[in-house]
Parts: sequence; structure tokens; C-alpha cells
Amino acid sequence: MNIHTIPQIKHTESGNFFLLAGPCAIEGEEMAMRIAEKLIGITDKLEIPFVFKGSFKKANRSRIDSFSGIGDEKALKILEKVSKTFGVPTVTDIHTNEDAEMAAQYVDVLQIPAFLVRQTDLVVAAANTGKVVNLKKGQFMSPESMKHAVQKVLDCNNQNVMVTDRGTMFGYQDMIVDFRGIPTMQQYATTVLDVTHSLQQPNQTAGVTGGRPDMIETIAKAGIAVGVDGIFIETHFDPANAKSDGANMLHLDYFENLMTKLVAIRKTVNQF
Repeated sequence: MNIHTIPQIKHTESGNFFLLAGPCAIEGEEMAMRIAEKLIGITDKLEIPFVFKGSFKKANRSRIDSFSGIGDEKALKILEKVSKTFGVPTVTDIHTNEDAEMAAQYVDVLQIPAFLVRQTDLVVAAANTGKVVNLKKGQFMSPESMKHAVQKVLDCNNQNVMVTDRGTMFGYQDMIVDFRGIPTMQQYATTVLDVTHSLQQPNQTAGVTGGRPDMIETIAKAGIAVGVDGIFIETHFDPANAKSDGANMLHLDYFENLMTKLVAIRKTVNQF
């Protein structure tokens, strides 16, 4: 996939990695606009191609009382407003076949969650919208097995597909990133590294996923160094009080510093 096919994406000639970033979940209009404005200022300054990320619904939750969303249409309209206000593309997760058609009316990229990437009907429904499809690699899957998920999209006559590594289960309550998977999956499609979800600590006894945000910079630097095409990072101005995945999100205040370092690494890598 050529990232030029993503509507409204900017800075594609900069030689930089592209970025999918934003909050885990859309909690309201004010928070989404605040985060988007900050990220757009940073990515314009550093000439990073940028896609704003926000889940309109959180269906994969450990506990039934966990936050799942503010309402599907309400959240999708906020994503649409971000796109129209700032002139940037947007990406959101989908969980059912019906979600694909609905979300496609509001966003530019449909993301298949890692838990669901083997669900053929869901992948096909996303592909048939004609939108760009981002396939999260299952925590339980090898990089090599992702070629079959990619092929499902291609078989729907949709060439706009990318894959995202989000770590692999390591025991019951930890994730690891095997960086050998990046060049492997690049044989099949444009490849993204989901930095923040790779640092999750799932299946905690409290029913709330933990994380290692202190390792975000380490994983991100390593991904850029091995030549990943894109980086995925969830961020929030108040992670401690975020309604979803606060334990592994990057504080928005630290975002520009990290991006500056990653751009410098990419410039070095591009010399070889």
C-alpha cells in the first residue's frame, strides 16, 4: 500500500515514518479536538504524515463495567469533525460486520482489532467498503501468518491494506515485541508498530489492563531503527484519568520530544 492513498494525508515526501496517534477511545468532543490540535501542530512542525486515531467504541474490555463508549454515532461524528476541522485522515476500530459500513461513512481507515483479525467476515466487510484497512496482528499469531489476513483484503480487490504489530503474548500477563516480525510482514504489506499496545500487561487480577509506559521510547526507537513504515501511539493529556488504556498511553506533554528523537533516527537510517 502506498500511503498516498490515504485521503488528506500530508508530508508524504518528507522521508519520515507515518504516524497513527490519538486517544484510545473518544471520550468527548473537547478532549478529541484538544488532542488532535496538539498532534497536528507537532506533526506539521516535524513533517510527519499523520492519521488521527480514536476508537468510537471499545468492545474488547476485561470487565463488563468498563467504559465502552459515548455512543457509536456520537463518537463517529466527533472523528468526522476532527477530520473536517483540521484536514487530517482518521482511523477507528470496528468489531462487527455492521460496524464496517457505518464507520466507513465517517473515517478514512478501518482498523481490525488483534483479537478479531482471523474473523474472515469482518475483514471482508472492511475490505468491501473500499477504505484503507489496518490489520492488527493477533497477539497469538506469527508474523508469517499475517500474509493470509492480508490476502483476504486483496482478494476483495482492495489494495489498500497495512498490518500492525502490537506485540506477542509472553506468558499470561505480559507482551513482547519480536522485531524480526517487521521485515517479515513488510513482505506482505506496509507495516506499522503499535508501540503502546505492545507494552500492555493484560489479564491482571483486578480486571484492568496494566502497562509499561516507561518503555515507550525504547520500543519506538527500536522500531524506527529496524525500518518500520509507521508508528502507532496512543496518547492523552491525562492518562491517569483516561477511560480506556490509561496505563500504557503516552502523556501528550512528552509527545513532541519523542517524535523529534524518532525523526532524527529515521534521517540516520535513511542514509544507509
